[in-house]
Amino acid sequence: MAKQQKEVRDLQEGGYVVIDDAACKINAYSTAKPGKHGSAKARIEAKGVFDGKKRSLSQPVDAKIWVPIINRKQGQVVSVDGDDMQVMDLETYETMTMRVPEDVDVSPDDNIEYLEMDDQRKIV
Repeated sequence: MAKQQKEVRDLQEGGYVVIDDAACKINAYSTAKPGKHGSAKARIEAKGVFDGKKRSLSQPVDAKIWVPIINRKQGQVVSVDGDDMQVMDLETYETMTMRVPEDVDVSPDDNIEYLEMDDQRKIV
């Protein structure tokens, strides 16, 4: 998995973080004041980008954490066959098979936006 390190205090809602070896999008980020003998803590509520599972994390704000590198790309639907579709990347002209999301209605020649990380892809 392509990732980089950041401090927890640099994270924000709408950003991405790695929790339990899964890329997650941050839904809620809150901090608690430092206690008598400790540092401030951050609580992160996130949802898996590719699996949809909810995850949470509590860390000191000065701790280092992994952030996935997720690419946002443009593609064009070449064909649709049941639950699968052929998508051509508009930069590399590479074609790939992707699952059609249940809440999306696509047809050939539609331009789509998708997220890509390693070998995982998801339509936005």
